[in-house]
Amino acid sequence: MAPGGGLVWLTNQRRAYADEMKVSFKTAPMNTDWESVRDVWLEADDIDVLVGGWTFDHFTPLRGDRSGPCLEGWMLLASLASITNRLRLGVMVSGNTYRHPALLANMAATADVVSGGRLELGIGAGWFQEEHDEYGMELPPLKARFDRFDEAVEVIHLLLTQETSTFSGEHYQLRDARCEPKPVQKPRPPIVIGGGGETRTLRTVAQWADHWNFPAMDFDLEAFTHKIEVLADWCEELGRPMDEIEKSLQFGLGDPGTLPDRLAAAAEAGADHAVVGLPGPHRVADLNALAEGVRVFQAEL
Repeated sequence: MAPGGGLVWLTNQRRAYADEMKVSFKTAPMNTDWESVRDVWLEADDIDVLVGGWTFDHFTPLRGDRSGPCLEGWMLLASLASITNRLRLGVMVSGNTYRHPALLANMAATADVVSGGRLELGIGAGWFQEEHDEYGMELPPLKARFDRFDEAVEVIHLLLTQETSTFSGEHYQLRDARCEPKPVQKPRPPIVIGGGGETRTLRTVAQWADHWNFPAMDFDLEAFTHKIEVLADWCEELGRPMDEIEKSLQFGLGDPGTLPDRLAAAAEAGADHAVVGLPGPHRVADLNALAEGVRVFQAEL
Protein backbone atom coordinates (compact mmCIF):
# COMPACT_ATOMS: atom_id res chain seq x y z
CA MET A 1 0.00 0.00 0.00
CA ALA A 2 1.08 3.53 -0.66
CA PRO A 3 0.82 5.22 2.78
CA GLY A 4 -0.79 8.59 3.21
CA GLY A 5 -3.64 8.47 0.72
CA GLY A 6 -6.12 7.45 3.37
CA LEU A 7 -5.23 10.34 5.65
CA VAL A 8 -5.65 12.78 2.77
CA TRP A 9 -9.05 11.29 1.94
CA LEU A 10 -10.25 11.45 5.54
CA THR A 11 -9.04 15.02 5.96
CA ASN A 12 -10.87 16.08 2.82
CA GLN A 13 -14.08 14.24 3.65
CA ARG A 14 -14.42 14.78 7.41
CA ARG A 15 -17.19 17.17 8.43
CA ALA A 16 -18.43 18.45 11.78
CA TYR A 17 -21.88 17.01 11.12
CA ALA A 18 -23.31 14.89 8.36
CA ASP A 19 -26.97 15.48 7.65
CA GLU A 20 -26.85 12.61 5.16
CA MET A 21 -25.56 10.09 7.71
CA LYS A 22 -27.96 7.17 7.88
CA VAL A 23 -28.99 5.39 11.06
CA SER A 24 -30.28 1.85 11.33
CA PHE A 25 -30.88 -0.56 14.22
CA LYS A 26 -29.76 -4.09 15.00
CA THR A 27 -31.70 -6.73 16.87
CA ALA A 28 -29.18 -9.50 17.55
CA PRO A 29 -31.68 -12.34 18.10
CA MET A 30 -30.13 -13.82 21.25
CA ASN A 31 -31.90 -14.22 24.58
CA THR A 32 -35.07 -12.85 23.01
CA ASP A 33 -38.15 -14.21 21.25
CA TRP A 34 -39.90 -13.87 17.90
CA GLU A 35 -42.74 -11.73 19.22
CA SER A 36 -40.37 -9.13 20.70
CA VAL A 37 -38.26 -8.87 17.54
CA ARG A 38 -41.37 -8.77 15.36
CA ASP A 39 -42.92 -5.92 17.36
CA VAL A 40 -39.72 -3.84 17.17
CA TRP A 41 -39.46 -4.26 13.40
CA LEU A 42 -43.13 -3.48 12.78
CA GLU A 43 -42.76 -0.29 14.81
CA ALA A 44 -39.52 0.63 13.04
CA ASP A 45 -41.10 0.22 9.61
CA ASP A 46 -43.10 3.39 10.35
CA ILE A 47 -40.17 5.43 11.76
CA ASP A 48 -38.68 7.31 8.85
CA VAL A 49 -35.49 8.44 10.64
CA LEU A 50 -34.38 4.79 10.69
CA VAL A 51 -33.35 3.48 7.28
CA GLY A 52 -33.00 -0.21 8.06
CA GLY A 53 -32.62 -3.10 10.45
CA TRP A 54 -30.17 -5.97 10.94
CA THR A 55 -30.02 -9.40 12.54
CA PHE A 56 -26.82 -11.41 13.15
CA ASP A 57 -25.47 -14.80 12.11
CA HIS A 58 -24.83 -16.88 15.22
CA PHE A 59 -26.55 -19.95 16.59
CA THR A 60 -26.00 -19.43 20.31
CA PRO A 61 -25.88 -16.21 22.33
CA LEU A 62 -22.56 -14.37 22.27
CA ARG A 63 -23.24 -12.66 25.60
CA GLY A 64 -25.34 -13.26 28.66
CA ASP A 65 -26.83 -16.72 29.11
CA ARG A 66 -25.07 -18.89 26.51
CA SER A 67 -27.71 -21.58 27.05
CA GLY A 68 -30.50 -19.17 26.12
CA PRO A 69 -32.48 -18.98 22.89
CA CYS A 70 -30.97 -17.68 19.66
CA LEU A 71 -33.08 -17.33 16.53
CA GLU A 72 -31.37 -18.17 13.22
CA GLY A 73 -30.55 -14.92 11.46
CA TRP A 74 -31.45 -15.63 7.83
CA MET A 75 -34.72 -17.40 8.57
CA LEU A 76 -35.60 -14.54 10.88
CA LEU A 77 -34.67 -11.98 8.22
CA ALA A 78 -36.91 -13.61 5.63
CA SER A 79 -39.80 -13.58 8.10
CA LEU A 80 -39.20 -9.91 8.88
CA ALA A 81 -38.98 -9.09 5.17
CA SER A 82 -42.44 -10.56 4.67
CA ILE A 83 -44.07 -8.32 7.30
CA THR A 84 -42.29 -5.02 6.59
CA ASN A 85 -42.54 -2.70 3.60
CA ARG A 86 -39.91 0.02 3.81
CA LEU A 87 -36.87 -0.93 5.88
CA ARG A 88 -33.63 -1.96 4.25
CA LEU A 89 -32.58 -5.22 5.92
CA GLY A 90 -29.68 -7.60 6.28
CA VAL A 91 -27.64 -9.98 8.39
CA MET A 92 -24.62 -8.24 9.93
CA VAL A 93 -22.77 -10.28 8.92
CA SER A 94 -23.01 -13.83 7.60
CA GLY A 95 -20.08 -16.08 8.52
CA ASN A 96 -18.61 -17.59 5.38
CA THR A 97 -17.63 -20.71 7.30
CA TYR A 98 -21.28 -21.56 8.01
CA ARG A 99 -22.51 -22.01 4.42
CA HIS A 100 -21.19 -22.70 0.95
CA PRO A 101 -21.22 -19.34 -0.90
CA ALA A 102 -23.43 -20.76 -3.64
CA LEU A 103 -26.05 -21.56 -1.00
CA LEU A 104 -25.72 -18.07 0.47
CA ALA A 105 -26.10 -16.51 -2.99
CA ASN A 106 -29.38 -18.37 -3.53
CA MET A 107 -30.60 -17.40 -0.07
CA ALA A 108 -29.74 -13.78 -0.74
CA ALA A 109 -31.49 -13.76 -4.12
CA THR A 110 -34.65 -15.17 -2.55
CA ALA A 111 -34.53 -12.69 0.35
CA ASP A 112 -34.18 -9.82 -2.10
CA VAL A 113 -37.17 -11.06 -4.09
CA VAL A 114 -39.29 -11.58 -0.97
CA SER A 115 -38.42 -8.10 0.33
CA GLY A 116 -39.05 -6.37 -2.98
CA GLY A 117 -35.41 -5.37 -3.39
CA ARG A 118 -34.49 -4.29 0.15
CA LEU A 119 -31.65 -6.70 1.00
CA GLU A 120 -28.16 -5.66 2.12
CA LEU A 121 -25.96 -8.75 1.71
CA GLY A 122 -23.64 -8.94 4.73
CA ILE A 123 -20.72 -11.34 4.78
CA GLY A 124 -17.55 -11.87 6.77
CA ALA A 125 -14.80 -14.49 7.02
CA GLY A 126 -16.08 -16.07 10.27
CA TRP A 127 -14.46 -15.93 13.69
CA PHE A 128 -16.26 -17.53 16.66
CA GLN A 129 -14.17 -20.59 17.52
CA GLU A 130 -16.38 -21.82 20.37
CA GLU A 131 -19.47 -21.93 18.17
CA HIS A 132 -17.62 -23.84 15.45
CA ASP A 133 -16.39 -26.34 18.00
CA GLU A 134 -19.88 -26.87 19.41
CA TYR A 135 -21.33 -27.64 15.98
CA GLY A 136 -18.37 -29.56 14.60
CA MET A 137 -17.78 -26.92 11.91
CA GLU A 138 -14.30 -26.23 10.62
CA LEU A 139 -12.80 -22.82 11.35
CA PRO A 140 -9.63 -22.80 9.25
CA PRO A 141 -6.47 -20.93 10.23
CA LEU A 142 -6.52 -17.24 9.34
CA LYS A 143 -4.77 -17.42 5.97
CA ALA A 144 -6.90 -20.28 4.68
CA ARG A 145 -10.03 -18.66 6.12
CA PHE A 146 -9.40 -15.43 4.25
CA ASP A 147 -8.37 -17.24 1.07
CA ARG A 148 -11.79 -18.91 1.19
CA PHE A 149 -13.49 -15.63 1.96
CA ASP A 150 -11.94 -13.89 -1.05
CA GLU A 151 -13.13 -16.70 -3.31
CA ALA A 152 -16.56 -16.77 -1.68
CA VAL A 153 -17.27 -13.09 -2.36
CA GLU A 154 -16.39 -13.56 -6.02
CA VAL A 155 -18.57 -16.70 -6.25
CA ILE A 156 -21.53 -14.81 -4.76
CA HIS A 157 -21.03 -11.86 -7.11
CA LEU A 158 -20.91 -14.14 -10.15
CA LEU A 159 -24.01 -16.12 -9.22
CA LEU A 160 -26.05 -12.98 -8.54
CA THR A 161 -25.05 -11.21 -11.75
CA GLN A 162 -24.38 -13.85 -14.44
CA GLU A 163 -26.86 -16.14 -16.21
CA THR A 164 -24.43 -19.02 -15.69
CA SER A 165 -21.24 -18.99 -13.65
CA THR A 166 -18.05 -21.02 -13.91
CA PHE A 167 -15.36 -20.61 -11.29
CA SER A 168 -12.27 -22.67 -10.54
CA GLY A 169 -10.74 -21.80 -7.21
CA GLU A 170 -8.73 -23.63 -4.62
CA HIS A 171 -11.69 -23.84 -2.25
CA TYR A 172 -14.82 -23.38 -4.40
CA GLN A 173 -15.76 -24.48 -7.88
CA LEU A 174 -18.73 -23.69 -10.10
CA ARG A 175 -19.56 -25.25 -13.45
CA ASP A 176 -22.25 -23.53 -15.52
CA ALA A 177 -24.04 -22.81 -12.25
CA ARG A 178 -27.31 -20.91 -12.13
CA CYS A 179 -28.99 -18.82 -9.46
CA GLU A 180 -32.60 -18.08 -10.37
CA PRO A 181 -34.56 -15.98 -9.87
CA LYS A 182 -32.06 -13.18 -9.84
CA PRO A 183 -32.34 -10.47 -7.17
CA VAL A 184 -34.65 -7.52 -7.74
CA GLN A 185 -31.75 -5.08 -7.22
CA LYS A 186 -29.39 -4.69 -10.16
CA PRO A 187 -26.71 -5.63 -10.72
CA ARG A 188 -27.10 -7.28 -7.29
CA PRO A 189 -27.86 -6.34 -3.68
CA PRO A 190 -25.14 -4.25 -2.01
CA ILE A 191 -22.37 -6.39 -0.54
CA VAL A 192 -21.65 -5.46 3.08
CA ILE A 193 -18.35 -6.72 4.48
CA GLY A 194 -17.78 -6.55 8.21
CA GLY A 195 -14.48 -6.47 10.07
CA GLY A 196 -11.31 -4.48 10.45
CA GLY A 197 -8.40 -6.71 9.46
CA GLU A 198 -5.98 -4.41 7.70
CA THR A 199 -4.13 -6.94 5.54
CA ARG A 200 -6.95 -9.06 4.16
CA THR A 201 -10.43 -7.83 5.18
CA LEU A 202 -9.99 -4.21 4.14
CA ARG A 203 -8.35 -5.26 0.90
CA THR A 204 -11.41 -7.39 0.08
CA VAL A 205 -13.63 -4.44 1.04
CA ALA A 206 -11.75 -2.23 -1.40
CA GLN A 207 -12.13 -4.82 -4.15
CA TRP A 208 -15.74 -5.94 -3.72
CA ALA A 209 -17.78 -4.17 -1.06
CA ASP A 210 -20.44 -1.53 -1.49
CA HIS A 211 -20.60 -1.05 2.29
CA TRP A 212 -18.03 -1.68 5.01
CA ASN A 213 -19.05 -2.08 8.65
CA PHE A 214 -16.69 -1.67 11.57
CA PRO A 215 -17.97 -3.20 14.82
CA ALA A 216 -16.99 -0.81 17.62
CA MET A 217 -19.23 -1.77 20.50
CA ASP A 218 -16.94 0.21 22.83
CA PHE A 219 -17.23 3.23 20.48
CA ASP A 220 -13.52 3.35 19.63
CA LEU A 221 -13.50 6.21 17.13
CA GLU A 222 -9.72 6.38 16.98
CA ALA A 223 -9.60 2.80 15.72
CA PHE A 224 -12.41 3.53 13.25
CA THR A 225 -10.67 6.52 11.69
CA HIS A 226 -7.42 4.55 11.44
CA LYS A 227 -9.23 1.73 9.62
CA ILE A 228 -10.74 4.30 7.22
CA GLU A 229 -7.24 5.52 6.41
CA VAL A 230 -6.09 1.95 5.72
CA LEU A 231 -9.16 1.28 3.57
CA ALA A 232 -8.51 4.43 1.56
CA ASP A 233 -4.94 3.31 0.96
CA TRP A 234 -6.18 -0.05 -0.33
CA CYS A 235 -8.68 1.74 -2.58
CA GLU A 236 -5.88 3.88 -3.98
CA GLU A 237 -3.73 0.83 -4.64
CA LEU A 238 -6.55 -1.09 -6.34
CA GLY A 239 -7.88 1.90 -8.29
CA ARG A 240 -11.25 1.95 -6.52
CA PRO A 241 -12.89 5.30 -5.70
CA MET A 242 -13.19 5.44 -1.91
CA ASP A 243 -16.49 7.30 -2.15
CA GLU A 244 -18.11 4.24 -3.74
CA ILE A 245 -17.94 2.44 -0.39
CA GLU A 246 -20.38 3.27 2.40
CA LYS A 247 -18.66 3.28 5.78
CA SER A 248 -20.67 2.33 8.86
CA LEU A 249 -19.88 2.18 12.56
CA GLN A 250 -21.67 -0.35 14.77
CA PHE A 251 -22.19 0.31 18.49
CA GLY A 252 -24.71 -0.33 21.25
CA LEU A 253 -27.58 1.94 22.26
CA GLY A 254 -26.19 2.51 25.76
CA ASP A 255 -27.52 5.64 27.44
CA PRO A 256 -30.07 7.11 24.99
CA GLY A 257 -29.41 10.58 26.41
CA THR A 258 -25.87 10.52 25.02
CA LEU A 259 -26.88 9.18 21.61
CA PRO A 260 -27.10 12.53 19.75
CA ASP A 261 -23.53 13.36 20.79
CA ARG A 262 -22.29 9.90 19.81
CA LEU A 263 -23.97 10.15 16.42
CA ALA A 264 -22.35 13.53 15.86
CA ALA A 265 -18.96 12.10 16.86
CA ALA A 266 -19.42 9.14 14.49
CA ALA A 267 -20.20 11.52 11.63
CA GLU A 268 -17.17 13.63 12.54
CA ALA A 269 -15.03 10.49 12.44
CA GLY A 270 -16.13 9.73 8.89
CA ALA A 271 -19.15 7.42 9.25
CA ASP A 272 -21.78 7.50 6.53
CA HIS A 273 -24.03 5.18 8.52
CA ALA A 274 -24.48 4.34 12.21
CA VAL A 275 -25.77 0.88 13.13
CA VAL A 276 -27.10 0.96 16.70
CA GLY A 277 -27.61 -2.32 18.52
CA LEU A 278 -30.68 -2.61 20.72
CA PRO A 279 -30.32 -4.60 23.96
CA GLY A 280 -32.15 -7.87 24.41
CA PRO A 281 -34.74 -8.90 25.25
CA HIS A 282 -35.94 -6.43 22.64
CA ARG A 283 -38.40 -3.70 23.52
CA VAL A 284 -40.25 -1.15 21.45
CA ALA A 285 -39.39 1.41 24.14
CA ASP A 286 -35.67 1.07 23.34
CA LEU A 287 -36.39 1.48 19.63
CA ASN A 288 -38.36 4.64 20.32
CA ALA A 289 -35.52 5.97 22.49
CA LEU A 290 -33.17 5.37 19.56
CA ALA A 291 -35.50 7.17 17.18
CA GLU A 292 -35.78 10.15 19.51
CA GLY A 293 -32.00 10.36 19.78
CA VAL A 294 -31.74 10.40 15.99
CA ARG A 295 -34.34 13.18 15.77
CA VAL A 296 -32.41 15.29 18.30
CA PHE A 297 -29.17 14.69 16.38
CA GLN A 298 -30.78 15.72 13.12
CA ALA A 299 -32.41 18.80 14.69
CA GLU A 300 -29.03 19.99 15.96
CA LEU A 301 -27.41 19.96 12.51
